[in-house]
Amino acid sequence: MAAPTAREGWLPLASAQRPLYAGVDLGGTNIKAGLVDNLGRTLAFHTEPTRVDQGPEDAAARMGRAVHTLAGLAGIAIDDIARVGLGTPGPMDLAAGTILRAGNLPGWDGFPIRDRVALHAGRPVTYANDANAAAYGEFWVGSAREASSLVMLTLGTGVGGGIIIGDTNVEGAHSHGSECGHIIVDTSPSARSCPSGHAGDLEAYCSATALVARAREALDRGATGSLADAVARGEKLTPILVSQAAEGGDSLARELILDTARWLGIGIVTLMHTIDPEMVVIGGAMTFGGESAPIGKLFIDAVRAEVRARAFPLLAEKTAIRYASLGGAAGYIGAAGLARLAK
Repeated sequence: MAAPTAREGWLPLASAQRPLYAGVDLGGTNIKAGLVDNLGRTLAFHTEPTRVDQGPEDAAARMGRAVHTLAGLAGIAIDDIARVGLGTPGPMDLAAGTILRAGNLPGWDGFPIRDRVALHAGRPVTYANDANAAAYGEFWVGSAREASSLVMLTLGTGVGGGIIIGDTNVEGAHSHGSECGHIIVDTSPSARSCPSGHAGDLEAYCSATALVARAREALDRGATGSLADAVARGEKLTPILVSQAAEGGDSLARELILDTARWLGIGIVTLMHTIDPEMVVIGGAMTFGGESAPIGKLFIDAVRAEVRARAFPLLAEKTAIRYASLGGAAGYIGAAGLARLAK
């Protein structure tokens, strides 16, 4: 589901189950903030550009104001919000509340974002990795709402991950838990590297960046077909263009998508054998239209086939593999849900 942007999509205050929580999802492009009730239903939603170049203090102030905006939209006092959940890109020091290396937020390294947002919001803040927050959203009210545990993989510019076991968000001893995108799937000397420089990790094969890079390499080698024709006409090479070409029967595009599914299946088996989750959820921008789209179904069926070929038979039979259902709302809903768990 998409984040509800119109009032008619919001839960009426009179129908809400209290306490109420705010969730803030910080991205490199946009800030998304939502107010949810104790059952994870949205009462208000607000979004605005991140404006990375204006610096972290400016963004922290606007995130704090966004929480006040949510209260105003819902017709409540700021004190009616029990707590705020904040999800940001990592790596991070969760205990200190700081972003260690901001990646797509240049100049934000070491910024005490949790405490600055709390100051501007006037409410206590629970801090989490953005992918972990999205995973908790899917666990709480999304595709895995009936599961006892999950692994979530978000396929986008990179590959994010989240692990939830019995309402526990696996953060790790050093705030680096659930970094599923960096598990190693290829140890060969020719292994590809992700943008962080890790050779052979899942992100190097299953991110949108990796898909586009492999497509570009194939085209540079002289591959032909509708995908090559579209790029030659000046269309931008993106996962959407690859998906569209695959839908039209382009053999290179289908091969690229199926190869991505193969690597993803290998990574999922490693996670299944390590964690034994009840469900694996695949989300992010690169899901090729989801289960209802022909290429989306082709992709997830290929992932499932790879898992069946490699996993212990019982795990292959029992572990559900599904697409995420919350879409862009997962981050703020999950952040709010983690705030709800805080003592």
